[in-house]
Amino acid sequence: MSAVTELWLIRHAPVDGPRGVIHAADAPADLSDVTAFAALKARLPASAHAVCSPMRRTRETAGMLGLDAVDEADFAEQDFGAWTGRRHDDLATELGAAYHEFWKSPAGNRPPGGESFVDQIERAKTGLARLPAGDAVLVVHSGTIRAVLAIALGLSPDSALRFAIDPLSLTRIDRLRDGWRVVAVNQR
Repeated sequence: MSAVTELWLIRHAPVDGPRGVIHAADAPADLSDVTAFAALKARLPASAHAVCSPMRRTRETAGMLGLDAVDEADFAEQDFGAWTGRRHDDLATELGAAYHEFWKSPAGNRPPGGESFVDQIERAKTGLARLPAGDAVLVVHSGTIRAVLAIALGLSPDSALRFAIDPLSLTRIDRLRDGWRVVAVNQR
């Protein structure tokens, strides 16, 4: 790496929809917490390169932060395939033991037609490689932030899934010339 990139990773606002659902790409964000948006916006660097996932909730969050963010598919949330749009409770009832087995090792398992968290980490590596030096604000998902933490800290995928990443939280990670520095995780 030839130069430093300061990453400002923001988890999107909460989804404006029912809880307990694996939300689809078009799920809207709840943009009502204007105080949280103002506080977060005040912490962000001016004139940073801004990206978001192509999902509606990240684009809406970026807009509320005054960012002209570019969509980057490599920073999308994990693809849950056939489970997308479904309630966790319904899947547990319908699939029984198979659903519970998935969650015993969620990092490496793939839902039907979807991808694993390990796959998401590989996508995130590709997206990170394309980011320019300097400040970069990424409005993304909890899984994306966990993936970047796994990369930066050299964590196993299972260990990275232990991080709590709240809506509208800020995680700061620096990509240095010869490594990584984690500045803060899940700040509100």
